[in-house]
Amino acid sequence: MEKDTKIYVAGHRGMVGSAVWRALEASGYTHLIGRSSSELDLRDTQATHDFIAKEKPHAIVDAAARVGGILANSRNQYEFLLENLQIQNNLIQGAHQNDVDNFIFLGSSCIYPKMAPQPLKEEYLLTGPLEPTNEGYALAKITGVRLCQALRDQYNRNYVSLMPTNLYGPNDNFDLETSHVLPAMIRKFHEAKQNGNAPVTLWGSGTPRREFLHVDDLARAVVHALEHPLPDNLYNVGTGTDITIKELAGIIQKAVGHTGEIRWDTSKPDGTPRKLMDVSKMKALGWKAEIGLDEGIQQTHEWFLQSFLS
Repeated sequence: MEKDTKIYVAGHRGMVGSAVWRALEASGYTHLIGRSSSELDLRDTQATHDFIAKEKPHAIVDAAARVGGILANSRNQYEFLLENLQIQNNLIQGAHQNDVDNFIFLGSSCIYPKMAPQPLKEEYLLTGPLEPTNEGYALAKITGVRLCQALRDQYNRNYVSLMPTNLYGPNDNFDLETSHVLPAMIRKFHEAKQNGNAPVTLWGSGTPRREFLHVDDLARAVVHALEHPLPDNLYNVGTGTDITIKELAGIIQKAVGHTGEIRWDTSKPDGTPRKLMDVSKMKALGWKAEIGLDEGIQQTHEWFLQSFLS
């Protein structure tokens, strides 16, 4: 792919999209385009198709989505299903109709069955029931994977789906009502530290195991997928290692400098018991995660202090 190739990054102001934008710029790409949600509502079919027809990008990276943690997902199943379907369907159909041959569809490890064997392999998709608390989002993303696969098979499009594990990093969402577990913990420990190292109450038992990937590592995987046409449709993107939520809390508490008590509210849901990705397919093609969890959490905490709180 030439460095002056026109690449449209949908959702370029979000955590994932902004990381992809940075990674593309760092790799020398000079013709990147993006639109904020106020400039282009990707839920609007006609507006999205008109934009793609006018700009005629050579590649599209779909980093646009409605996302959130357990609370936001469980309370808004309708919106998470409908709006994610609207966004991705408009982008995928618009790309196909305008002969955009390169498309990177981004989703999440939550597409896999709740009780699937560990580590999660790509072939486990649609082999069992999903985790109920984020079923709306997961169903939408599964549909996107299948749409890209169908276009790849029927029309020979270079459409690839990358499914990252739990992401974190700069530009994350730190809202306690809608955020994921890692940024929510950073904010909770920070506020408790500011409040005289008050106790911190966290959801669930702390026993589920989770895998965490710095968003800059995912962004490098996107660049890799654009520069090296991949032979299959679906790839997991992660570190291949996981920790318990209790262990995560300990790392974040230390990074923030909170010295108070941690309390676990076991009346709240744990979610999926474990979500560890098998990332052997991506590793075989020359990509692997590089940012360690301790280093990444320290960087994210610093960004939170400098950018979110400023």
